Amino acid sequence: MGTGLSAASRYHRDGLRRIRPRPGWDHYPDPVDPFLVIANAEAGGGERDDLDAALKVLRERADVEVARTSNPGELDGVLQRAGCRTLVVAGGDGSLHAVVAALHKRHELGKHTLGLLPLGTGNDFARTLGIPLDPAEAATALLEGSPHPMDLVVDETGEVVVNNVHVGASAQASRRGARWKKRLGPFGIGILGYPIGAVLAAFQPPYVRLRIEADGEILVDVDRPVLMVAIGNGASVGGGTELTPDADPEDGRLDVMVSLATGPLQRFTYVAELVRGKHEERDDVLSHRAKAVTISGEDFYLSADGEISGPERRRSWHVEHGAYTMIVPGA
Repeated sequence: MGTGLSAASRYHRDGLRRIRPRPGWDHYPDPVDPFLVIANAEAGGGERDDLDAALKVLRERADVEVARTSNPGELDGVLQRAGCRTLVVAGGDGSLHAVVAALHKRHELGKHTLGLLPLGTGNDFARTLGIPLDPAEAATALLEGSPHPMDLVVDETGEVVVNNVHVGASAQASRRGARWKKRLGPFGIGILGYPIGAVLAAFQPPYVRLRIEADGEILVDVDRPVLMVAIGNGASVGGGTELTPDADPEDGRLDVMVSLATGPLQRFTYVAELVRGKHEERDDVLSHRAKAVTISGEDFYLSADGEISGPERRRSWHVEHGAYTMIVPGA
């Protein structure tokens, strides 16, 4: 039996809101599920302006609530009342990591669809996924994109990595680059922080002797010093420096890159080619793909999604294929 309602008078019910008919409804795109946008409560004026530009686009077609958080406790409270709404992270790689990690600890990561409005400085995972860096364009991509299963990197302690983990000179570059990012941020060129950090790290690189195993295969043993190791789910770090340029967070594999460029000339030419995206063409760079990676040996520091930790003697990571869903541009 028919409902007796025209197409223009039907409504969509999703359990959280009802979209009522309005004049010209037939000319509007299909409505989308409601969004819960999670933003940094301590964001500066520029980031707030960018968020406002994105929200203006989103609210043309969807119900949107904004929750601003400044610590893990507040974030947990927001997630507690998320319901079935799409969770949209408004921020950079660190913000995305925080939300994914919190959901993972709550055993709810697979229950939610995530979206991303890249408002940070680096936005490396957004770059990998092809999400526009312009706020309004990113909002449009969120409305018109489609859900895709995303891989997640998990270490032996249960901690997660969304984008990339790296060891050695690259971790030192991240530490130094973070300082330069902070110094240059007010001038709008914070993105130069990581390249500057990479050059500085080349002067006094922390050579380490490591055993690097990928799916049980020994790529490098402790008899040879290593400049750096990168394990990529995403392609780049530091705002576009592609350590693992072919990494795909949907393919169920980790991209492993090992640099053995420890000589004075070799390390400087390596850094130059890294910035140009040519480092994988070198004879002293190894590239591999695996489901699990273990690093052991001398004390080493690591950077996981920009967070520095260590010293460590042994760490391992594995990929969980299709661990969560994210809206990305395209079909």
